[in-house]
Amino acid sequence: MKEKLILSTILAGMFVLTGCANDSSQKGSEEDNYKNHASESKNKDNGKPYSDVTYPKDGVKGIYVSANSTNGEKFKELTKFIEGTDLNAMVIDVKDDTGNVTINFNTGNKKIDDNTINIVDAKPLLKQMESKNIYPIARIVTFKDSKLAEDHPEWSFREEDGSVWESDGGDKFVNPFNKNVWDYNIDISKEAAKAGFKDIQYDYVRFPEGFENMESSLQYSKGSYKNSELSDVDQRVDTITQFLATARKELKDYDVKVSADVFGYAAMVEEAPGIGQSFPKIAKNTYAISSMIYPSHWSPGDFGLDAPDKEPYKAIDRYLDKETSVLNALGKHKPISRPWLQDFTAQYLGEGNYKSYDSQAVEDQVQALKDHGINEFLLWNAANDYTTGVDYTPEADQEKLKENKKELKNESKESKDK
Repeated sequence: MKEKLILSTILAGMFVLTGCANDSSQKGSEEDNYKNHASESKNKDNGKPYSDVTYPKDGVKGIYVSANSTNGEKFKELTKFIEGTDLNAMVIDVKDDTGNVTINFNTGNKKIDDNTINIVDAKPLLKQMESKNIYPIARIVTFKDSKLAEDHPEWSFREEDGSVWESDGGDKFVNPFNKNVWDYNIDISKEAAKAGFKDIQYDYVRFPEGFENMESSLQYSKGSYKNSELSDVDQRVDTITQFLATARKELKDYDVKVSADVFGYAAMVEEAPGIGQSFPKIAKNTYAISSMIYPSHWSPGDFGLDAPDKEPYKAIDRYLDKETSVLNALGKHKPISRPWLQDFTAQYLGEGNYKSYDSQAVEDQVQALKDHGINEFLLWNAANDYTTGVDYTPEADQEKLKENKKELKNESKESKDK
């Protein structure tokens, strides 16, 4: 999920599209019309989900948990950690960054079962979480999916020689224009909901980074957009938006919330042209939106800060000024803001550009949220090793907020005077 991404690198790649994609044919009608016919009862006890935890009254405050950490001593350690804090939720990999379905739902759906690696059974995991009153969130990595791309190249992006395109990091994506891909991810979401996950969180709900620079050299189908009068940018934005709208509609009867992860910078621009993310349009189609706003992901100079990672309160506070204005403009369509916060040390930034993220650094981020009236958040640490001794429910500090605003105003004035 959380690429170690520097904002300036992405923004530098945002320039005019250079061509149109080639349409490629898809397999026969059986694959084109792939639908799920999995049993509605195989992952339920007498028609009831394995877990029935209510939405936390004080808002979701959770941690990321990889599939490997849902087993044995590590899971005991994480549940004990949550019990000793004001945290109340876990975001668990249900479909991971490679495309593996990591939890066995015993669906009877061949396509899902073929991609299930069976790290853990849904029933004991969710019942254990229910016994601890931990709110279960299913992370579904959506369009980054090497397994599905390899199984169905015609559902992906292909090079001129027919091979599946992959990023410099070896990642493969499936095509967000392809409705078969939509159906597959929504089917997995339904199985997670039937089992008892209460929130479906879509991650990598986007095109590959820099897609606008390479799309003309790739072979892929635009599906219903083949003869569209929309620009290439608007087509990408629309299909991502419509996927979320469709998922939310199809999951409406499953007693589950729908949320989505987005890059923090998406709130700073009107739309991200390559990846197809429009922050307000995604926000309108989700119950909660989770911006990845780690201080380490901003570049020197962003928000007037020489090293954003070293000033976590200021970085989060100044970002939220922009996000809040965008969300408030949505009126009744405004979702809950549930940002991803940093609980890791970004040594990769190099000496002088990062700090050790101790309990104070984590708490500073939570404090910035609280000062903006935001009570929900998620903590990211890829190794699932979370900082102890953090106050996750601080009182709002309006004086600190005013001081930061005054400092930002002075910095802006000094910049104009130069």
